[in-house]
Amino acid sequence: MGRTRFPEADRLLITADASGSNGYRLRAWQVHLVALAAETGLAITVCHYPTGGSKWNPIEHRLFSQISINWAAVPLRTVLTMLACIRGVTTGTGLRVRAWLNSKHYEKKIKVSNAEMKALNLERLSICPKWSYTIRPQPRGGP
Repeated sequence: MGRTRFPEADRLLITADASGSNGYRLRAWQVHLVALAAETGLAITVCHYPTGGSKWNPIEHRLFSQISINWAAVPLRTVLTMLACIRGVTTGTGLRVRAWLNSKHYEKKIKVSNAEMKALNLERLSICPKWSYTIRPQPRGGP
């Protein structure tokens, strides 16, 4: 979606929680980001909120409250009902939500060795280096 609005962009910023499937310690998350950087040609900077810090995430504040209002008193009995409620959100500033069901099967318990991690060449940022890094695109066939 971003390519259409920002065709000249050469970088992407991702803010993410410190835990869950996109946690700062999860090696598979970082390996997949390297693949995304190679596929898109974008430098990807990730800044993880500290544990319990997602309350400072501006996206959550702008969207989740609106989503909660939109599905208030609606029985969420199916995924399709939930998606319809999420898709129906528009904020006062015109932000519209897009949502879809991703039914792709993802492999679990992917093991990434220390050598593979070293080959990723994560560039740690000077501020909160444990939680913040940039991944530069590498040619396909690289690590």
